[in-house]
Amino acid sequence: MSQPDRFAPAGGLSRNTVIVSSVVLFHVAAIWALQSGLVRKAAEIIVPAELLSEFINPPAPKVAPPPPKPAPTPPAPKTAPKVQAPKPAPMPLAINDPTPAPNAPTGATTPQPPAPPITEPVAAAPAAPPAPPAPPKIELPSSDAAYLNNPKPSYPAISKRMGEQGKVVLRVLIGTDGTPQKVEINKSSGYERLDRQAQEAVMRWRFVPGKRNGVPETMWNLVPVNFVLE
Repeated sequence: MSQPDRFAPAGGLSRNTVIVSSVVLFHVAAIWALQSGLVRKAAEIIVPAELLSEFINPPAPKVAPPPPKPAPTPPAPKTAPKVQAPKPAPMPLAINDPTPAPNAPTGATTPQPPAPPITEPVAAAPAAPPAPPAPPKIELPSSDAAYLNNPKPSYPAISKRMGEQGKVVLRVLIGTDGTPQKVEINKSSGYERLDRQAQEAVMRWRFVPGKRNGVPETMWNLVPVNFVLE
């Protein structure tokens, strides 16, 4: 058997037929592959993509708060309407009629006097304040009354020999009966003998008592006593 016959197809097909068939199949496969790829791409292109849309809600508009309501103003107090006093009716006036009535007495007619004007009452003047009480009348005690017969103080003999003289002022408390109750030296004469002699003499005197508004009252009084050499 020859070499070409060894590789001859069993079906009686020739080598050339196999080669041609193979080439044809290759082209068919290539064409199919090409067509299948293009068809897939076309399908991909033709098929519309799903659009995902998201609805975005717009932001709510800002609402300004309502302005505060003003406080209600209290109603104004109702004032009672002023009642006007009725005006007095005008007084009728007589009118002279030029044509007197028959059998009417003749006489002159006079108009009515006008009504007196209404005057407001005058407020009474405030009362004057009461006058202050008068100061009390005071009468000081006295030793000059003639009926008292008060003797003069005797001059001490030793004071005369020594030439002692001067004025003694005594402060005497005189009771309501006119008798001295206490004798004090208000101003000395400068000599103790003259001062003591004046005190002893005044204690034996009688006085007109002092008075306040005519009523006797115990009072102090100043009594001067002079010692003068003759």
